[in-house]
Amino acid sequence: MPRTRIARRARRSLSDIRTVAVLAAAGLLLTGCTAAGKAGDSGSGKSADDAAVKVGLVYSRTGLLADYGKQYRDGFMAGLDYATQGTRKVAGHRIEVTEQDDAGDPGKAVSAAKNLIGKGYKVLAGTTDSGVALQMAPLAAQNKVLYVSGPAATDAVTGINDYTFRSGRQSYQDILTAGTMLGDAKGKKVTVLAQDSTFGQANVAAVKAVLGGKGAKVGSVLAPPSATDLTPFARQVKAGGPDLVFVAWAGSTAPALWTALDQQGVLGASKVVTGLAGTASYPVFGAAGSKVSFLAHYFPGAGGNNAVEKAMLDAVKKDGGKPDLFTLDGFTAAQMIVHAIEKGGADDTAAMVKALEGWSFDGVKGQTRVRGEDHALLQPMFVAKLTGTGKTAEPKLLDTERMDAVAPPVKPAAG
Repeated sequence: MPRTRIARRARRSLSDIRTVAVLAAAGLLLTGCTAAGKAGDSGSGKSADDAAVKVGLVYSRTGLLADYGKQYRDGFMAGLDYATQGTRKVAGHRIEVTEQDDAGDPGKAVSAAKNLIGKGYKVLAGTTDSGVALQMAPLAAQNKVLYVSGPAATDAVTGINDYTFRSGRQSYQDILTAGTMLGDAKGKKVTVLAQDSTFGQANVAAVKAVLGGKGAKVGSVLAPPSATDLTPFARQVKAGGPDLVFVAWAGSTAPALWTALDQQGVLGASKVVTGLAGTASYPVFGAAGSKVSFLAHYFPGAGGNNAVEKAMLDAVKKDGGKPDLFTLDGFTAAQMIVHAIEKGGADDTAAMVKALEGWSFDGVKGQTRVRGEDHALLQPMFVAKLTGTGKTAEPKLLDTERMDAVAPPVKPAAG
């Protein structure tokens, strides 16, 4: 008998659409989406072994984001063992994982996903890149397969359809975490320091939408991407006398930027915040690292070494991996998929979706919840600082923001 189609959710308001469009821009790593077609006919949809649940893991094994992809993959395998007590079985079903490399290319990811769906796969996970996730999500909805996205931070993934969930954080949660360092935002002055590029302009727009919406006065100082002397821009920031400086910077000039901000006294005159990336980025900040406040999705130890975090760290290290920023996202994805199969069955994706909606669980970061209305993953976020310099730099936890305090606004699923 055909399964009952999931009811289409309420339409988003015009204001929701505008806000989401602004926030999505800040998280996109690639732009421009081509239509994702349906996969080929899967026949009966059954594998030779009906007891097995086949999961397709599509991620960046190679390419620019390969380091992040490895973190995600290591975490996923550790999470699968944790959630199944080492058996790789749930509710009588063996879980078989097939890995596919998208190399950060949306076209390759869609091709791999179509191939897997055509072979009867009902569950897909992964994608390190926001542009890839935005191609995979509609494919999942068209073919009615469960898709659990990975580190892709674009806000546009939340609520994109009924079949798509996320296992990481989204850009809105990053900016709300930065906002907690400002206190009551009303009347406060915020300056976004960024490069005059699509990335920088998107961050300006996002901060205006989030903190400006809370009453902050948001301005910006934008430097040409080719600029190497960043002292004039540091002086311009200081002259404006902001209460909070939000730095969104990428590229090889980052060490020069932080040196200029330190030398011009910006780090002592205002609260300066930026995102904490993976461990490889820590030496970039030099002596300025201890004077900067970092909003953090995750770093090893941020969860307070709770039982779940300890299990993840121990498992990844035992297998020769190094826990880092996105190890968490893979681990969480595995927890979610095991729960979906346990409560929803091996091939009923509508039941899997229902099982995940509203589910609260103990995660690596602490108590975590899948919001039913839009599949946002509500989770704690962290504030940290760096201690030491160069190769000795490491993060120290300053504060943990409750998941409800940094929750994005509800965006009902599109259907």
